[in-house]
Amino acid sequence: MLRQLLTPDWLATSTLAQLPLERLLDQGIRALVLDVDRTLLPRRHTTLPPTAEQWLRHAMHQLPIHLLSNNPSRHRIGSVADRLGLPYTTSAGKPRSTALRRVLNELGLPAAQVALVGDRVFTDVLAGNRLGLYTVLVKPIDPEGLPCRHDRLQNLELRMARWMGTGTL
Repeated sequence: MLRQLLTPDWLATSTLAQLPLERLLDQGIRALVLDVDRTLLPRRHTTLPPTAEQWLRHAMHQLPIHLLSNNPSRHRIGSVADRLGLPYTTSAGKPRSTALRRVLNELGLPAAQVALVGDRVFTDVLAGNRLGLYTVLVKPIDPEGLPCRHDRLQNLELRMARWMGTGTL
């Protein structure tokens, strides 16, 4: 059970900015829920890297998108969402499911047709898997839209997940 909860459906080797959207569409994904901090926005930044913004604008033409963040800053998360005209949720409390259930309800789609994309195993992947979403673990993003070179947190989480029995990570 724990193995299933901590294992993403897709362990990407890139950031969201390089994620092939076609692969999600081929999986039958009809909406996206995106983490914000370190998935879309680099640490301590308030502007999207151009490659991430370009990816988002392309994805918005194909699928509904909702930004879901544990960050309590309505200003920080809201400024990104407002710039793109996207709905958003702050203080989501992932891996708890309350906020994510609300988003799924708003989307009006079965969980299996919604992908949750994020950079954290113990919040994003765990929350998405608990509700049956298609989960994608991406590399944390740097200001240029590339994977962070020294991401100790994700590496630690991946090691802990392996230790807890998720052999595929």
